[in-house]
Amino acid sequence: ANAIIYAVNNGASIINMSFGKGYSPQKHFVDSALKVANEHDVLIVHAAGNDGVNVDEDIHFPSNYDDNGNVLNDKFIVVGASTSKVGKNLPASFSNYGKKTVDIFSPGQDIYSCEPNNKYDYASGTSMASPVLTGVATIIRAYYPELSAKEVKEILLESSVKYKNKVYLPGNKKQKIPFSELSVSGGIVNAYNAVKLAEERMKSRQ
Repeated sequence: ANAIIYAVNNGASIINMSFGKGYSPQKHFVDSALKVANEHDVLIVHAAGNDGVNVDEDIHFPSNYDDNGNVLNDKFIVVGASTSKVGKNLPASFSNYGKKTVDIFSPGQDIYSCEPNNKYDYASGTSMASPVLTGVATIIRAYYPELSAKEVKEILLESSVKYKNKVYLPGNKKQKIPFSELSVSGGIVNAYNAVKLAEERMKSRQ
């Protein structure tokens, strides 16, 4: 909660949250922070989690809902992890999913990134997928600052590449399900499509 408030107070327009847990004591503190971010037009990007479960049913915190089920922040994106394999293994086997609560998927397997002590290595997880999507969101907010955080979220979801083929259900390779059923958008983030759509939105305002 304090980290979110700190970021907002220091001018962040996007906050990547590559963390999560299965329980949330004193959740109201985080709820309040998410509301503050919402009021300041800050886009929140959150990793869906790596348990291979349906988070529509098993809540992964921090969640975007208060104890009464009300949405706390309409500029909140939950990101699942995809692989580089366009086929039945498209969703990462570890990724959480949810037709209602996971918004979109993003590359999150074998991502080359920073390690301690000035090193680099490959890592996997929705904590890698979330910053990949955050990077795309950053491009849009940097080049099209007139767009609100909510508009950026809409652009990312609408421009995602949709896959309707059946894939292995994360966490259960004995069951297949349409990839479109794993998230709200049914797609994977695409930087080219997102920038193109943002450009079209801006031109329509002129």
